[in-house]
Amino acid sequence: MQRLTYRTAFFLALIISLLLNVLFLIMILYGRNAVIPGDDHPPRPELSMQVMLMHFIFNFLMAFVLYILNFRMLRIEMKPKLRVIAIIVATFVAAFLLSYLFSTIQIYFSDAAPRYKPIVRGGLVRDFFIAVIVILTSQLMYISDKQQQTALENRTLLSENMRTRYKALKNQVDPHFLFNSLNTLNSLIKVDTDKAQEYVQQLSYVFRYTLQTQEVISLEEEMRFTRAYCNLMQIRYGDSLQLDYRIDEHYNTYRIIPLSLQTLVENAIKHNVVSQKQPLAITFATHADDSISISNPIQLKKEAEDGEGIGLTNLAERYRLMWQRGITVKQDHGVFEVVIPLMKG
Repeated sequence: MQRLTYRTAFFLALIISLLLNVLFLIMILYGRNAVIPGDDHPPRPELSMQVMLMHFIFNFLMAFVLYILNFRMLRIEMKPKLRVIAIIVATFVAAFLLSYLFSTIQIYFSDAAPRYKPIVRGGLVRDFFIAVIVILTSQLMYISDKQQQTALENRTLLSENMRTRYKALKNQVDPHFLFNSLNTLNSLIKVDTDKAQEYVQQLSYVFRYTLQTQEVISLEEEMRFTRAYCNLMQIRYGDSLQLDYRIDEHYNTYRIIPLSLQTLVENAIKHNVVSQKQPLAITFATHADDSISISNPIQLKKEAEDGEGIGLTNLAERYRLMWQRGITVKQDHGVFEVVIPLMKG
């Protein structure tokens, strides 16, 4: 347990000792005889100070030893109820033995042993009171630490579960992207071999990016990859695909999940008409609320291309798992827009 240490025992014992000797200190400050109530002998402040100092030291040692005993026993593996009983018994036995030892020492070194003996021997009640305080505070700290440890373990398990689910989703993206790229390349080979060769060169850079294993990346790096991917698409579609970049450089260092923008570009091309008569314009724009949007006019195909259905749903799930934040999907005035949150780098 993190808090059940010698340092904690030291400070708690010090606090208990100070609190138990406050009365002695007040009486000394007011010049009262703090030793024996009703004593008709002249006040002796130096004697009162001596008694208070001895009380302070022995109270501190009593509490410190009992805390160490409790902390060690709390680490023993046994049934909770049995451990509590063992701690109570051991603590009170130890308190009794220490009380007798300390009171004997205190009487032996006192200048007025006969007159102080009743007060010193009466310290057993006080020492049992210390024992009760030690048991209660030790149990409270132990329970608190156990709850914190359990909460931490639960958070760790949840984090690992979310990380596993995120990786599974990401692993879905890479084969999906490869499948569509090879389909595009196959189409180009039949139409224009030069463009197909250029496409292969661009594709090699794009795939190097998809092989990186970082869970988040800067917007600048993501945009560099997205531009490369868009170049591939323009090789295929020519002027039928129009791109508008409105990216504020202020957001270059902000973080984004890899393949986010590429997924949305691919999604837009898959579901919308891209032709000379009806070009598809895709706009990238950053916003003051720390986000980036990808928008395009809605010009849906009569028959959507076959796909695995992992686009927007996959992307939304990845952001929810990674940052506990969602993406925003809007359709307004014939424009389809997806807004993705950015995190400060």
